[in-house]
Amino acid sequence: MSVPAELKYTESHEWVRLEADGSVTVGITQHAQELLGDMVFVQLPDVGRALAQREDCAVVESVKAASDIYAPLGGEVIAVNSEVETSPEKINEDCYAAWLFKLKPANAGEVDGLLDAGGYQKLLDSEAH
Repeated sequence: MSVPAELKYTESHEWVRLEADGSVTVGITQHAQELLGDMVFVQLPDVGRALAQREDCAVVESVKAASDIYAPLGGEVIAVNSEVETSPEKINEDCYAAWLFKLKPANAGEVDGLLDAGGYQKLLDSEAH
């Protein structure tokens, strides 16, 4: 299973990419999309919405289930990927390219509380047993 080393992760299976401008890009991990199966619907947060860390802010639905997506950090939504709303299957094709939304973090220090690739792999290993 792919767990890119350059990303950060949450225990609820979102990935976070730190951008050069201080913003973060958020998506769901390969593990999450494999559990959910074929995506059929994505609802993203509104641009400008202020989110608290761990607040449910988006929904992905598959043929199997619907799942809430949680904000990995508190901050303001500065962009959404409308392409995944019109073509949810892009998440299944490449979940690390098919990002969901971008945040301007309110507290950049919250990034330090996220899992690195090794920590996320340990989480996956523990869930498998």
